[in-house]
Amino acid sequence: MQYAAFGKEQGVSLSRIALGTWAMGGGSDWGPVEDEQSVRAVHAALDQGINWIDTAPIYGLGHSEEVLGRALQGRRQHVFLATKCGLVRFTKGINHWLKPDSIRRELEDSLRRLQTDYIDLYQIHWPDPATPLADTLEELTRLKQSGKIRFIGVCNFPPDLLKQACDMADISCVQGPYSLLDKEKSRQILPFIQPQNRAFAAYGSLGGGILSGKYKKEANIRRADARSYFYRFYKGENFIHTSGVVARICRLAKRDGVPPAQVALGWVLHMPGVTGVLAGARSEAQVCQNAQAVLWCPQPGDLDFLEANTCSPLK
Repeated sequence: MQYAAFGKEQGVSLSRIALGTWAMGGGSDWGPVEDEQSVRAVHAALDQGINWIDTAPIYGLGHSEEVLGRALQGRRQHVFLATKCGLVRFTKGINHWLKPDSIRRELEDSLRRLQTDYIDLYQIHWPDPATPLADTLEELTRLKQSGKIRFIGVCNFPPDLLKQACDMADISCVQGPYSLLDKEKSRQILPFIQPQNRAFAAYGSLGGGILSGKYKKEANIRRADARSYFYRFYKGENFIHTSGVVARICRLAKRDGVPPAQVALGWVLHMPGVTGVLAGARSEAQVCQNAQAVLWCPQPGDLDFLEANTCSPLK
């Protein structure tokens, strides 16, 4: 495994591949998954040298955190644990909700499920237009001062809102989508955070799995599946476009004798300003494969070859 400094924070070294745990929540988003399989995947990640694990209370409505809490018993001290707040289920669905009292409740629930008394990185999952940003960040700062969280992060913030947040609070890490299929959003914010030496965590770097090369034709995906509503690469014109990107990935993977997922993740790891990549996994084999992405060494011209004509025409 390779490691990188956590932005401007002193004394924190993080694996460049982090374990993403959305799929471990099971349920409608990703389909059923056995908890024991998830626990084994977490243990495999630790054995591979991965020390950064990212989750959220909305993943399986708390189930991902519960499984992770079980898996980390006796090994919590070896993990940089990141979770989130701000997506809350109400009667009529899931809302962006960052009221201070709600954040306090979410944090206490996450601590209980994760079986820990502190969170290393506590992140706003998505902005909440109905709550003043200052109120939210003041509450997160109080929680940091109390010792319940070590660092504050934000996810999915557009450039202007991110600049406001960084003026209001000590933001250690920014998380955003970054893949060969979805890169423009993060490239709009990286020039701002790089000079300030803030960490950047890339998510969705396999496009929900499609950049692993395992989908040879359009998949029959349920409407509730995250690959239907969040990763829109699996149908129609989007799939046709994505297939061309996957073909280039597979060409380099075959040349180098590695799985395509390692090339797709490796491309992101070589992008300027990227601290680490959050790679989701449902099994030990996927964890081990993803961890090896740090070893992929592109030849001259490879990065540009992969990126050629990858502006995604999402419909």
